[in-house]
Amino acid sequence: MPSEKEWLTFARWGERYGDICSVTVLGQPLVIINSAQIATDMLDKKSAIYSDRPTLQMAGELVGWKDTLVLLPYGDRFRRYRRLFHKLIGSVVAMKQFHTIEEVETRRFLRRVLDDPDNLSAHIRKAVGATILRITYGYEVQESRDPFVRLADQATEQFSLATAPGGFLVDLVPALRHIPLWFPGVSFRHKALAWRSTLYEMVDRPYEFVKQQMAAGTASASFTSALLGGKELDAQEERDIRWSAASIYAGASDTTVSAIYSFFLAMTLHPEVAKRARAELDEVVGTDRLPTFDDRDSLPYVNALVKEVFRWYAVVPTAVPHRSTQDDVHEGYYIPKGTLVIPNIWKFTHDPRVYSRPDEFRPGRFLVSENGGMAEQDPRDLCFGFGRRVCPGIHFADAAVFIVCAMSLAALDIERTVENGVVVEPVLEYSTGTISRPKSFQCSITPRGSEVMTLVEDCLGI
Repeated sequence: MPSEKEWLTFARWGERYGDICSVTVLGQPLVIINSAQIATDMLDKKSAIYSDRPTLQMAGELVGWKDTLVLLPYGDRFRRYRRLFHKLIGSVVAMKQFHTIEEVETRRFLRRVLDDPDNLSAHIRKAVGATILRITYGYEVQESRDPFVRLADQATEQFSLATAPGGFLVDLVPALRHIPLWFPGVSFRHKALAWRSTLYEMVDRPYEFVKQQMAAGTASASFTSALLGGKELDAQEERDIRWSAASIYAGASDTTVSAIYSFFLAMTLHPEVAKRARAELDEVVGTDRLPTFDDRDSLPYVNALVKEVFRWYAVVPTAVPHRSTQDDVHEGYYIPKGTLVIPNIWKFTHDPRVYSRPDEFRPGRFLVSENGGMAEQDPRDLCFGFGRRVCPGIHFADAAVFIVCAMSLAALDIERTVENGVVVEPVLEYSTGTISRPKSFQCSITPRGSEVMTLVEDCLGI
């Protein structure tokens, strides 16, 4: 098993052994899928038997992520979570109620970037964290280092490491979880205790904040306050609300940050794409205001750019494994009950059978007028998962990435950095982990014109 960037190794296995290939590790069969069509046929059309999650000893049992939606076993509690999510963010229509919040937090993001362009990654994290905290808990972040944003950053980084395939031997030898803490060589046990403390703090602190605000009569409208509703809840109901809210908070915090950071990397590497998108924005929106969600239907190239951001580098390259709940035969291959099925999403979005010249960042592939009369497949059908395990935050992520892309292109010039007369070329490299993100890179960010800061501050009422 590869220990880093496993999606690349899995893709090579696919080229060598076929679109369905299997490896058995210490008796545990894993099936790697390298074809989007096969993933759809198995995980969508046979979702009744491929919707469970494996028991991940490190992330799920020892750290505690088994109570969040992403690792929750398929069953009644899983379905209750999904119903709660659907009411809040389960459709494009449902997300419209939060468009104003997303627009305001994006303008605040622009102001921070213009004030301090050298800390782009931190500003993206704060913007996404601020948006999801307002939606989930009605909480407005502090301008200086916010404790809730910091908790989400830490917890999601730990989740990514804890769930990476092959990351911890205890996932393959579950008995190791019972080794006492004093025993030599069990550093993973001590790490799990520290990570568990971070996770529970991330779950409990924002939830208790909402309860305190509601008791004081000052709570803002949010996912959590709406579900609490000032009524008496039994222990199960309260547990479901607490952990489903944390699932939204954690799920959106890191994945959306990675996608937006990839957008800035793409614009640094491909100024011709940024130039064309700005031309469309100037024509449709003008230069006397910033774009809003109301402009979206009139911006085909910007929408194509958003799709290409999602396709170019999948935020969750191998997804979280599915687990089969009964024996199955698919395309002649026997897949026994308990098999872990890993869809290689990175391969799906870089498959030359689906996307022409897949390594290129080329939004025009999604425009009928530029692609031989037929647009290539929408990557959002692939990169948010499959079947009953499709990410419930798909509409939040899509909206967040669109508004940041549109407003940033309208307000900012994003270029390569020049140091001592030498252009610094960003390196296209991504981190290992369930959630992958671009390695830190340099870019130059400046306002498109002298009036941009005034425009941003006028929108914020400053």
